[in-house]
Amino acid sequence: MQIEQVVVGAFEVNCWLAGGCNNQVIVIDPGDDPDLIIGALQEKNWSVAAYFMTHAHMDHINALYAVHKQHPAPVAIHGSDLKWAFTRQNTLPPFFLQPPQAPAAEFIDLAETTSGTHAGLDWQIIHTPGHTPGGVCFFFPQENVLFSGDTLFAGSVGRTDLPGGHTQTLTASLKKLLELPDITRVYPGHGPSTNLANEKRRNPFLA
Repeated sequence: MQIEQVVVGAFEVNCWLAGGCNNQVIVIDPGDDPDLIIGALQEKNWSVAAYFMTHAHMDHINALYAVHKQHPAPVAIHGSDLKWAFTRQNTLPPFFLQPPQAPAAEFIDLAETTSGTHAGLDWQIIHTPGHTPGGVCFFFPQENVLFSGDTLFAGSVGRTDLPGGHTQTLTASLKKLLELPDITRVYPGHGPSTNLANEKRRNPFLA
């Protein structure tokens, strides 16, 4: 797996590009600045196998429309978040208006899917509500790689004071991540990457 980081938008979201076989890639959380994401794809000569959404907050999905328009592919998102992802509920003026929905997108409901393969990469879903009701982490067991979205950060966790957030629910979700191997590399939705062993030792929310 080849992993490229593209930091996008006013909230510095990590859009991760997970490259697999045959020049295919999974685009994780295309939050903003579609030109940057498209440019990174063109630089590597990658074709998009799928779009993975860790959750539906506007800063993580706002560029989906523009990138998907040039690189159509299935969109994986949990149904609990898809309900409001492209509505007026999901705005934060002046930074983000209502995210446009990708036209004719094939949606994969992660509430009904536990695993799959894209770009030759096997992945598993870990449902981690608490930041949003449909928040998920994407675990790639063969590579011991976790894309944690806004569930787990280096030294911290996602906030729970936004609509749909719930502290006790997030705490229960974090316990699921503790079951993963310590060598698991963690690529979060904001900030630097880390690994699970470091977070078990240093992250107060995992104590």
